[in-house]
Amino acid sequence: MSMQKRVAMISGASRGIGASIAEKLLSEGWAVSLGVRTPEASTFGDNPDALVCRFDALDPESESLWVEQTLARFGRLDGLVHNAGMMIPKTVLEAQDADFDLIFNVNVKSPMRLSQLAWPHLEKAPAGRIVTVASLSGKRVKSAGSGLYAMSKFAAVALGHGLRQCGKENGVRSTIICPSFVATDMGNALANRDSTELTQPEDISRIVHMVLELPKTASIAEIPVHFSVEDCY
Repeated sequence: MSMQKRVAMISGASRGIGASIAEKLLSEGWAVSLGVRTPEASTFGDNPDALVCRFDALDPESESLWVEQTLARFGRLDGLVHNAGMMIPKTVLEAQDADFDLIFNVNVKSPMRLSQLAWPHLEKAPAGRIVTVASLSGKRVKSAGSGLYAMSKFAAVALGHGLRQCGKENGVRSTIICPSFVATDMGNALANRDSTELTQPEDISRIVHMVLELPKTASIAEIPVHFSVEDCY
C-alpha cells in the first residue's frame, strides 16, 4: 500500500452505512481503518488497504488502541467518520437514567473522545476532516417515541459544530450529515415501509466521500438528507 493514500477511520463499519462508506472510499483510492465490535466477522480483512480494529463505544480503551493501530499501520490520518450509533425508542417521560447514560455514551461521548484522540493527527494532514453521521432527529423531534434519541442526536450535531469551531484556524473541517430513514437494519425496522423507497446507504457514502475530498476553502456545516419531502427537510 502506498503511504501517499489518504486514510480515514470509520466507526460502526461492520454493515449498513459504515460498510458502504468503507467500500466507497476504497474504490476511490483511500485506505480505511474500520472500527467494529467483532473484527473477526468483518468482510474487509483481506483488503490490503483496509485495517479492521476492535472498537466499542462503551470502552474508551478500545478508542485509543484503534487510533494507535491506525497510525502504526498507515502512518497518517486524514479523515474521521463518526458513524456508530444506537437508538432507544423511548419518550422523554419513559426514559430512565440508565437509558440516558447509555445512548449519550454511544452517540455523543465516544465520538467526542475519538475526536480528541484523532485531532493532533488530523491537524498534520493536508486537509483533515471529521464527518459526523447524525440524523434528522438532530434537527427536529418527529415523534414522542424518538424523544430520547433526538436528544442524543441534537448533542451529536452540537459536537460537530463545536469541532467545526475548533478547526476554524487550522483548517480541520467538520461536517454533520443528517439523514432521515436509511435502508439499513435499523432504518427498515423503524420506517415500516418498502426499503427501496428509503435513502440507500450508497447515497450517504457518496456524500461522505464528497465532503472528505473538499478543499479547505469549502467548509460545509450540515447536510440534511431525506428520502422524500417533509415540511423543512
